Amino acid sequence: MDYLKAKTILSGYKENKEWFGINYNMNIYKGCSHGCIYCDSRSECYRVDDFDVVRGKENALAIIDRELRSKRVKGVVGTGAMSDPYNPMESIYELTRGALKGIQRYGYGIHISTKSPLVVRDIDLLSAIAKKAPVLVMMTITSADDVLCRKVEPYVSPSSERFKAIKQLSDAGIPTGVLMMPILPYIEDSPENIKEIVIHAHANGAKVIYPAFGVTLRDRQRQWFYDHLDNHFPGLKEKYQRQFGEAYSCQSPNAKQLWQMFEALCKELGIVYKMEEIIKSYRAPFDEVQLSFF
Repeated sequence: MDYLKAKTILSGYKENKEWFGINYNMNIYKGCSHGCIYCDSRSECYRVDDFDVVRGKENALAIIDRELRSKRVKGVVGTGAMSDPYNPMESIYELTRGALKGIQRYGYGIHISTKSPLVVRDIDLLSAIAKKAPVLVMMTITSADDVLCRKVEPYVSPSSERFKAIKQLSDAGIPTGVLMMPILPYIEDSPENIKEIVIHAHANGAKVIYPAFGVTLRDRQRQWFYDHLDNHFPGLKEKYQRQFGEAYSCQSPNAKQLWQMFEALCKELGIVYKMEEIIKSYRAPFDEVQLSFF
């Protein structure tokens, strides 16, 4: 694995009430090898060249340790926004595991977004962190069907393996959920697919699900997406072009009906699905303890 020079890895502190209550963002790797046909991180605005090549950040663990130690305010560190923290290189180099050790040592919380069952390797550290700070692992699942999953996310574990990982995390007492996004219009936006994801998530112990019934497309990400539609879903590119043109937000035409069905099913199964309530569900116990302390 090649390494990139980095002066800093943790972002500055912010009160984030919109995206899982994350206070700091952490990207240890750059690039991703999953090959997902919809990946927004390929967009020009992120300036990630050779995106399919995973590179680490030089001296990452020393930098993270220094930054965790020097921050004046503790909070939840989020990882997985730009590059999966459990890409195949992680099984060799263990940069994410090393960062979790620092997060546990200095008393921070952690929010992880991933598509990889490799996250279960770190149940010991996640359990240790959860004793004193908020922990939430969100597993991205957009298709309940492994065959369709392989077309949309070709180089990552199929959905069935991710559901198994959710169960292992949940059985270990780790707050776990499903990041059900993006749901690709005309490909994954069927009531049957949404229902199956929710039912499998619940059966395997997921407590929260956060959905997006559509996909965002821009510049070179759009071209990557359309090239793969031509390969796997002939004729669908033209349908996207007619329906969405150059729009950034491409919402499923079925979004309203899907949301109503999704909401009713989540309420029936006791699954938390609104962002404000998700944040409260995993952060509130620790926020209340801190408030009582002060």
